[in-house]
Amino acid sequence: MGNPSDKYRILVVDDEEDIRDILQYNLHQAGYIAHTASSAEEALFKLKDSYHLLLLDIMMDGISGLKMAQLLREDYNNDIPIIFISALDGENDIISGFSKGGDDYIPKPFSVKEMLARVSAVLHRCYSSPDKESQPQAQNDSRREKEDIFTHKELRIEFGTKRVFIGGGEIALTKKENEILVLFARNPNKIYSRDEILQLVWKEESYVLDRTVDVHIARLRKKLGVCGEWIVNRSGYGYCLHI
Repeated sequence: MGNPSDKYRILVVDDEEDIRDILQYNLHQAGYIAHTASSAEEALFKLKDSYHLLLLDIMMDGISGLKMAQLLREDYNNDIPIIFISALDGENDIISGFSKGGDDYIPKPFSVKEMLARVSAVLHRCYSSPDKESQPQAQNDSRREKEDIFTHKELRIEFGTKRVFIGGGEIALTKKENEILVLFARNPNKIYSRDEILQLVWKEESYVLDRTVDVHIARLRKKLGVCGEWIVNRSGYGYCLHI
């Protein structure tokens, strides 16, 4: 493909026709394939097809954007990246968006340039191949059966295949959740600050808030179930896998 953007399909969900048209036009101009939906109900139907990213308004009649995100994550087990777009721009509103499974948040009114930059950043971190040289280095540890596998009690992490198992059953993690878990598993009991986690997992990506770390770790703990209790927060210092 001539344009690296044209392989990505984006669904724009907003009950304001003008906003939908602006977003769709500019995404098309940037080389993306962009479709639209005027409600969460219509979007849920359209998501039967494959999309790489969801641009989702929060304040809509019927099912709100936050509720739709929660449905996707919890009921549909859908990890499609979500960028919320909303006139609500307070810190609590932004954190609420992340807590419902959002990957980024754009307050209205927004500039087209910023919107395209955030879209590019989210797609890059969700679909680009990780830089192997920047991954944390493995350390010798008796808990690892061999270099590319970590085990502790019922938890098993296969670094090479990027698969995680609990009690023999595989659990589905997003790319960033997996990278955070791998970081901790390669260096158990080592404390990482939020800034260090951002640098090692998100690297040089723009538009990432430090609270994003808290949200991703909260979601990771929930998916790990009982094993999630091993990821602890050392107040004032950061997070570690305490085993």
